[in-house]
Amino acid sequence: MQKILNYNTVKNRNTIKIGKQDLLWNYLSTFLQIGAGIILFPLILRLLSSETVGVWSVFMTIFSLVLLLDFGFSPSFTRNITYIFSGVNALKKTGISYEELNLDINYQLLANTIKAMKWLYARMAVIAFLILATIGSYYVLVVLQSRFTGDFSKIIIAWVLFCVVNTYNIYTLYFDALLLGRGLVKRNKQIIVISQLFYLAVSVVLLLQGWDLISIVVAQAVSVIIKRTLSYRAFFTDELKSELKETQSENYKEVIEMILPNSVKLGITSLGGFLVLQTSVIVGSLYVSLEQLASYGITVQAINVIASLASVYFATYVPKLSNLRVAKDTEGIKKLYFKSTKVLILTFVCFGLALIFLGNPVLELLKSQTFLLSNSMVLVILIFTFLEKNHGMAGGFLLSKNEVPFYKAAIISGVATVLLMFVLIYLLDSNLWAIILAPGLVQLAYQNWKWPLVLMKELKE
Repeated sequence: MQKILNYNTVKNRNTIKIGKQDLLWNYLSTFLQIGAGIILFPLILRLLSSETVGVWSVFMTIFSLVLLLDFGFSPSFTRNITYIFSGVNALKKTGISYEELNLDINYQLLANTIKAMKWLYARMAVIAFLILATIGSYYVLVVLQSRFTGDFSKIIIAWVLFCVVNTYNIYTLYFDALLLGRGLVKRNKQIIVISQLFYLAVSVVLLLQGWDLISIVVAQAVSVIIKRTLSYRAFFTDELKSELKETQSENYKEVIEMILPNSVKLGITSLGGFLVLQTSVIVGSLYVSLEQLASYGITVQAINVIASLASVYFATYVPKLSNLRVAKDTEGIKKLYFKSTKVLILTFVCFGLALIFLGNPVLELLKSQTFLLSNSMVLVILIFTFLEKNHGMAGGFLLSKNEVPFYKAAIISGVATVLLMFVLIYLLDSNLWAIILAPGLVQLAYQNWKWPLVLMKELKE
């Protein structure tokens, strides 16, 4: 029989501990991903034409659209797995159940949640494959026939493999939620380091063998398989498997009913985010040359690397944040927010300046066929990306209460971005400036300031 106590008693017993080693491994995995990019980029830019690099940007944008099928379930499951390991005895549609907290994990609830995850992601994977194989294939063919002058055959093979690999990737996405929800941040990042090393090795070997885009997709396949295999072993320990065997996951659909409302809201938020952040590549592929799109693509990728580094501190402590919410530790939440904000600002300033002054000189030294956009464009994208990450982080703190106050604003901003982009394309001489300015101006109008302000008011109270 599980012992049930109030949250004050459970507070210290069910604390998820995340410390410097978790943070260091998160930075290491992020740096390795960057390192892989630093090593691969010169090879990609030297061995592949600018048109091929532009096609790869289209591949990744299509996949980011397919990822919207997750529709907010991944962060919802991660958060609720943390609640379970923090001692909650029931999941709620909104907010956190404080009535009954356990000294021990509710394995019945955990088993039901895992079964719900498997059930959902299996269906997402099937839908993802159908979308990639039909709509995605049609769009890729349109881009190739209208703007690509090279050999289609390798691109088509790469696309077919890309569809299969990423279908499997979606089917197994729930492993990330399990590891992070349990607070196994260090283990998760160690697994990423190992999988990235394999990705890097396979990519380099196959690129040098002249496998074109196929090299990157095959490397991605090897990396994903290794990552999921190690993730399974890390989460499902002998002790946990023994406990789960004694339970039956009969009421998994009740878990889905509890998680569905906020997941739908997060899905709407993700759709809005996609329209804000990714529409530029889709629209750009129709209005700018593939060479310009390649420069825009590598510029955005470089800035996204900076954004990833800037977000490492907060991302590491997300499970801890949910744990602090269960414990009602407002002071701990304040400290985490202010520290995360400092890291965000310092990282953007330091690495942003380095990108502006050293980016293209380094690419020239590497004899790249593709370069970054002009410094003025890079600076504007840096500022917009910083503001996006800042309000996104504030939203993450609000979300830790199992509430989603920003979903309406997100989808409205997404639609407004698309509309403004076409207006600016009509008004401005530069289509490139149009796709850069539209998302940033829309976000400045509301979201950039709204959610940090809401969070600050809450923390003061």
